Amino acid sequence: MLRRLYDRTMSLAAHRHAKLALAAIAFAESSFFPIPPDVMLIPMVLAERAKAWFFASLSTIASVIGGFAGYLIGFYLFDLIGKPLLEIYGYSGAFDSFAARYNVYGAWIVFIAGITPFPYKVITIASGVTALDPLIFGLSSVAARGIRFFFICGLLYWLGPPIRRFIEKYLGLLAIIFVVMLFAGFALVKVVFAQ
Repeated sequence: MLRRLYDRTMSLAAHRHAKLALAAIAFAESSFFPIPPDVMLIPMVLAERAKAWFFASLSTIASVIGGFAGYLIGFYLFDLIGKPLLEIYGYSGAFDSFAARYNVYGAWIVFIAGITPFPYKVITIASGVTALDPLIFGLSSVAARGIRFFFICGLLYWLGPPIRRFIEKYLGLLAIIFVVMLFAGFALVKVVFAQ
C-alpha cells in the first residue's frame, strides 16, 4: 500500500497542477493544516531536479504568506475568543507575562520552529496572539523557511538518483520516522505550552 501511495505521489509530482498544490500545502501548513509541504516537495524535486530551486522558492514564499495568515488568525481570533476566556478564568495577567517573554525571544522561537519538525502553525498563531512585531516575524520566517526548503531541495538536487534509490529502498522505515517526528513535534508543543 505504501509503495502504491509513493508511486501515486511521484506521478502527481509531475502533474501540471503540482506547483499549485505545493504552494497551497505550504500555505496551509503554516496556518492550519497538519501535514508539512515536504510530502509534496520531495517527490517534485525527485521528479524534476532541474526545478529544485524554483520549488524551494515557491515553498518558501507560500509558507511565509501562510505564516502571516496564521499570525492574523492568532491576532484577530484571540481578541474575539481567547481574551474573554482568559478573563473569565482570571488568567489575563499570566498571559500578559507569557506574551512579554514570548516577544523577547520571538525571533528565535519563529526561526527554530521554522526549520524543525515543530508544528510551525502553532508558532505563527502564537506570534499573532502575542502581537510579535510583524517585521521580526516576517524576517525570521523568511530566513527559517528559506533555509529549510533550500536545504532539502539542495540535498535532493545534488544527490539526485542515489537519494531516490535510497528513499525507494527504505520507504517503510522512512515513513515510520516521518510519522514519529510529526507526533514528536506535536508532543513538544504540548510540553512547551503547558509550562
